[in-house]
Amino acid sequence: MGFCSMLLLSNILLTAWLSTAKGEVKSCEFPQFKYGRLYYEEILRPNFPVSIGNKYSYKCDNGFSPPSGIFWDYLRCTVQGWEPEVPCVRKCVFHYVENGQSAYWEKIYVQGQSLKVQCYNGYSLQNGQDTMTCTENGWSPPPKCIRIKTCSVSDIEIENGFFSESFRTYALNRETSYRCKQGYVTNTGETSGSITCLQNGWSPQPSCIKSCERPVFENSVTKNNSTWFKLNDKLDYECLIGYENEYKHTKGSITCTYYGWSDTPSCYEIECSVPILDRKLVVSPRKEKYRVGDLLEFSCRSGHRVGPDSVQCYHFGWSPSFPTCKAGQVASCAQPPEIPNGEINGAKRVEYSHGEVVGYDCKPRFLLKGPNKIQCVDGMWTTLPVCVEEERTCGDIPELEHGSVKFSVPPYHHGDSVEFTCAETFTMIGLGSVFCLSGKWTQLPKCVATDQLEKCRVLKSTDIEAIKPKRKEFQHNSTMYYKCRDKQEYEHSICINGKWNPEPNCIRKISCPPPPQIPNTQVIETTVKYLDGEKLSVLCQDNYLTQDPEEMMCKDGRWQSLPHCIEKIPCSQPPTIEHGSIKLPRTSEKRRKSIEFSSHEHGTTFSYVCDDGFRIPEENGVACYMGKWSTPPRCVGLPCGPPPSIPLGTVSLELESYQHGEEVTYHCSTGFGIDGPALIKCEGGKWSDPPKCIKTDCDILPTIENAIIRGKNKKSYRTGEQVTVRCQSPYQMNGSDTVTCINGRWIGKPVCKDSRGKCGPPPPIDNGDITSLSLPEYEPFSSVDYQCQKYYLLKGKKTITCRNGKWSEPPTCLHACIIPENIMEARKIILKWRHTKNIYSHSGEDIEFECKYGYHKARGSPPFRTKCISGTINYPICE
Repeated sequence: MGFCSMLLLSNILLTAWLSTAKGEVKSCEFPQFKYGRLYYEEILRPNFPVSIGNKYSYKCDNGFSPPSGIFWDYLRCTVQGWEPEVPCVRKCVFHYVENGQSAYWEKIYVQGQSLKVQCYNGYSLQNGQDTMTCTENGWSPPPKCIRIKTCSVSDIEIENGFFSESFRTYALNRETSYRCKQGYVTNTGETSGSITCLQNGWSPQPSCIKSCERPVFENSVTKNNSTWFKLNDKLDYECLIGYENEYKHTKGSITCTYYGWSDTPSCYEIECSVPILDRKLVVSPRKEKYRVGDLLEFSCRSGHRVGPDSVQCYHFGWSPSFPTCKAGQVASCAQPPEIPNGEINGAKRVEYSHGEVVGYDCKPRFLLKGPNKIQCVDGMWTTLPVCVEEERTCGDIPELEHGSVKFSVPPYHHGDSVEFTCAETFTMIGLGSVFCLSGKWTQLPKCVATDQLEKCRVLKSTDIEAIKPKRKEFQHNSTMYYKCRDKQEYEHSICINGKWNPEPNCIRKISCPPPPQIPNTQVIETTVKYLDGEKLSVLCQDNYLTQDPEEMMCKDGRWQSLPHCIEKIPCSQPPTIEHGSIKLPRTSEKRRKSIEFSSHEHGTTFSYVCDDGFRIPEENGVACYMGKWSTPPRCVGLPCGPPPSIPLGTVSLELESYQHGEEVTYHCSTGFGIDGPALIKCEGGKWSDPPKCIKTDCDILPTIENAIIRGKNKKSYRTGEQVTVRCQSPYQMNGSDTVTCINGRWIGKPVCKDSRGKCGPPPPIDNGDITSLSLPEYEPFSSVDYQCQKYYLLKGKKTITCRNGKWSEPPTCLHACIIPENIMEARKIILKWRHTKNIYSHSGEDIEFECKYGYHKARGSPPFRTKCISGTINYPICE
């Protein structure tokens, strides 16, 4: 290593040692940046990291320059890091655009700068742009004008449609409209659409497809809400209850065809026809067709009737099954069978005659499904009822005005009862016991003041023949006996607060035929008739669900409000919740299976668990009901305690407890500032990290050698304040003359250098360097020589001299030109005097081209004789 190199290295190391010895904070690591490097970076690398205020000269690669646009510049270590943030930006040269107007002289742009380009008529930059931007990878779009795309309406045919406008040709990106013929629509169901002229032609492809409007539904409904349908679209419909289509089905589908809908979604009232029956069976009334709701009554001309004495016409046909007539004796029945969780009403006998009826009741907590009465039919009992457990419970016991409930303990299950009593001067009207039935309490009694109880008046009716005792009014709780015409026995009724119970009635109670066998319900084979007002609850088959109502009722001699058993619909994956997840079984096998299921059957339930710091305030599960999950729970964040305290800081509002999501803001004492986000948030019972209060004011300015402060020196400075200094004679300022107070620290380091003729290192140049080792300081009238890299041409004086502390103007290294074969091939040109594949030409050197054999000079082509100018050649074009 020579003496000069040793001297430079010693100076660098001494500077680094002095910087560390003064206690400066090291805040910048060795700079890593694209397309450039520091001068002497191998020697400087061991000194990093360095403190704020240091600066280093750097140069950029060929084709790049500092943002200032000069040949070299300084990289400065600041509070925010290295400055400039992007040290080397792309240089883009513009002097020629293909198929457009070019500049006479080349002009250099830096990364981020743009210019407008003027293309020849009928040409444009890519995508119709007129502006190019200098990017890291060069010009975008490239400097080439391409022929503008146009579209003609003759290029496209609209089947079943036509263009709305009269123009024939459209420029790139222009839009035009079209309409469809009557009975046709676009893909989106509109009567008109639009297409755009793009680089590859018209888009999107216009389309007019056959359509059908929504049909009129007669006694039928559909779940499809669309107002129009495409060709071959199917529309499903379902008939209303009691109706069917012409094909005797309650469901059907129609298709959209070229001629309209394939059928009409019409349904007609269902009719029942009587099949051929036993000749001994008398049927009344006799008709050819019967409507839904019609009744048929039966009797036998001889023998015994086996089966119901009447049936009813429903939308699913006659029910129950028709009876038969038996010539011989009918058999009696043994004791009725026991049923689980139920019992027979009344005492049991050893034998029961044909036609006898026995009733059943379920034990508490169980609900009776099916017929509550069975009948002995020729030695066999009809279908038994079923007692199913009722899981629904009743809530709190309702309050009774002027009354109280006797002691009882919840929960209250189906069949449980509670007893009420009235206050001393009040009388109870109604049943004193209230029952829990299927999750609801039966009607409460009333407590009426005893001295306000109303009397009952005798009802005037032509059907009542006699009344005992003979009065016009009856007191509360007194009994009246009455006899109907054409009857021998007396009926009775009790006066309850002005109303008769039961109400005197001489009209014969109407009965209904045996209950029907509803589709998809468990089998009911019964011959028992039910009186007006009686109800019957059915049980659906497996995989079916009862749809409201759950009971059918005997009313006006017919069964009405029939339940429906609909097929259970499975659910897809259960919903996800924020801050929570599905609680899976513990065993790995069960966990795996529950995750793998993509379908979950009706009734499936899942529970959720929350992440740490969150809880579920309500029900924690979801249930699948007919293909849909119930509303999932929410995981609510736990509250937080007081926010953490910080030295020299306070919060905007300090409480003992904060809800999830609440925020607080910190403030620092005078002279201190927030380091970090001033606002923190309560999330899941925890606060986010609080900020710190750091000193923002600066103490008195440190001494700067050979410098004087401009203005008055203060004991304290606020953050952001700047102080300007000047150098004492004969020293001159090297760099910035200001320092800034930033968060308690002085940023910047003015340097006053001796101005008596000495110079610093010679300035760097692009694509060249000095021929000797650079020194940190040069004596007056010292000189250094520059040389360019290979294929670069030195422009200016190669020698510069130090005079009065400044170097004379350095030379520049002009770019060489490379003439690749692929560029000449693209432009159909060759070199007139050379025949190599890749030619190097110095900047300023003349170059002459000529057309390849069979080609001639293109219109607007640059001249064939041109120059290499800073690495760029204005190539001619042949065609």
